[in-house]
Amino acid sequence: QSLASDPYVAAAASGTWASGGDLNTASRRNAGAGTLTAGLEWGNYPGTAPAGAVTEEYDGTSWTNVNSLNTGRQGSMGFGVQTAAICVGGGAGDPVPGGTNTEQYDGTSWTEVGDIPVARRAGMGGGTSAAGLAAGGFSPNTAASSTSTTWNGTSWAAANALNVIHGYTQGAGTTSPTGFVASGESAPGAEIANSESFDGTSWSAMANVTNARASGMGAGSSTAAVIMGGSEPPPVATIGVKTEVYDGSAWAAAGDLATARGSGAGFGTQTSAVVAGGSPPTVAATEEFSVPATVTVAQEGQ
Repeated sequence: QSLASDPYVAAAASGTWASGGDLNTASRRNAGAGTLTAGLEWGNYPGTAPAGAVTEEYDGTSWTNVNSLNTGRQGSMGFGVQTAAICVGGGAGDPVPGGTNTEQYDGTSWTEVGDIPVARRAGMGGGTSAAGLAAGGFSPNTAASSTSTTWNGTSWAAANALNVIHGYTQGAGTTSPTGFVASGESAPGAEIANSESFDGTSWSAMANVTNARASGMGAGSSTAAVIMGGSEPPPVATIGVKTEVYDGSAWAAAGDLATARGSGAGFGTQTSAVVAGGSPPTVAATEEFSVPATVTVAQEGQ
């Protein structure tokens, strides 16, 4: 049962955004991993090739520059925690095919590890550095994909495909190797509302999002998710501020972002999420999402 239909819920808090510390380098098509108080963000597309390799760590207040990626990229996918994160795919410029290169961050530096078998960019990443997931996106470049691949800490293996093609999708996963994808596009300019969850073996349909979007950001899990920003279908066709939360049953509107954006880095949990960077224009702004405790009141006679 969703919170919205629970008769005992007097006030179901939807969640709000607050300003965080700005990135040192304004970034777009960047990726991230970790938590509100121990986050990580990397990659950038400055408008011309090559893509950036800058990496920054977040402590909940400010960002600090750390060792860069070995290979600069835009549109990569990420998962894990600040001291054990995975960066996979992405491209050196635009338009270029997505890449296969995978790197792991150990809290100090990046090391190249096993390549993903199918090149991709602009998909979702979820899980941990020992058991992760990458799905959807573009493979290799202009064709939106339903491909799904799992990571065991050493190498990638093909997994069951998504039920629906998801390019420029948003999603995440905080456990291993489960996750979700939400919305995206099935073809250029064709945003979809479909969402799916992965249970470690196969993908199952979730409730559709209220506002179809592409190039948004996501955080959380398949039973407690949040998505934000992104481009919406024509005639709106703008980078959005809209936020939605998922409680395992349905999506519901939450507070708007203060800075409209798409193609930024999103990470954290549903109740404690971070979005950093994005465009247009390319921004350094960071925002933090929180959900206050739900207030419950027993009905008269209960």
